[in-house]
Amino acid sequence: MSTSAGFDTVAVASASAGDAAPAPARDGIAASGNASRSDRPDATPGAASPAPAHAVDSPGSLALLDALEAESIHIIREVVSEFERPAMLFSGGKDSVVMLHLAAKAFWPGKVPFPVLHVDTGHNFPEVLEFRDRTVERLGLKLVVGSVQEFIDRGELAERADGTRNPLQTVPLLDAIERNRFDAVFGGGRRDEDKARAKERILSLRDEFGQWDPRNQRPELWNLYNGRHTVGQHVRAFPISNWTELDIWRYIAREGIELPSIYYAHERDVFERDGMWRAVGEVSLPREGEDVVVRTVRYRTVGDMSCTGAVLSDAYTVDDVVREVAASTLTERGATRADDRISEAAMEDRKKDGYF
Repeated sequence: MSTSAGFDTVAVASASAGDAAPAPARDGIAASGNASRSDRPDATPGAASPAPAHAVDSPGSLALLDALEAESIHIIREVVSEFERPAMLFSGGKDSVVMLHLAAKAFWPGKVPFPVLHVDTGHNFPEVLEFRDRTVERLGLKLVVGSVQEFIDRGELAERADGTRNPLQTVPLLDAIERNRFDAVFGGGRRDEDKARAKERILSLRDEFGQWDPRNQRPELWNLYNGRHTVGQHVRAFPISNWTELDIWRYIAREGIELPSIYYAHERDVFERDGMWRAVGEVSLPREGEDVVVRTVRYRTVGDMSCTGAVLSDAYTVDDVVREVAASTLTERGATRADDRISEAAMEDRKKDGYF
């Protein structure tokens, strides 16, 4: 794989917390958090303009972000040094964007030394797919795509009665891992998202069928990670496992990281279903009695249009979002993801089968 420089001015984070001092970077994936995006020479026309990060960060939170950043970079470097064919899940969602930003810091001034992988359900938000493709092209990354639609067309998967395809991602994901012989796959799962993710290790072994056994996990002492695996097995690595949603947004503010526009407040045609505001689109249509209205909304998490709800919000800037998230009493997935409401153990059941 190519190791040519792709991030000209991104600072390499120190291995010890407290030494990380990110410098501005070009190309949008990393930039100074101390200036509005519109004031910087690398500003992207039409992109959301983060407010100054000092408005939301205290000295204590800065120290925490430095420690989280150093831990994540350490995990990414350990996995790349220990495994032969790693890959990183990249959907264009905020967690995968932050994870890619950390990978860029981990290997600067070289290029990110592994491909990115996305399972395309066919129900993705167009804004997010556009951001994904633009980011991959800008950074010169190899993108591997697994397609749910291709499996449906071949008769290997069937559409669900509820219309959502998010639970159908497992088979294309495992197929892409097997075809490309990936032995480690980075995921952006965080422990605060769901109780199933809270119990999983940072390096999590998957068996020959890509399945996870929550009752048979390896201990992880301090920062020692066990990547041992046999032929056919692979490991899922979660470098931002210890971050919270608020940590993610404070880091986005500090680093000036660009995100898809739907993470910020905007007007959209929506309808209400099961207590969630669902976007109107080709794969997300109202039923009889569900009125379409225009609301100012944003998305806390980005899955499929057919299962992801928006929240009413006037958070137009990154500082606004930080304040909103800090005041929230609901988790992002619990508040906005219909696919997590299938059962009490929806996430764990999917993870056992091979989902992230």
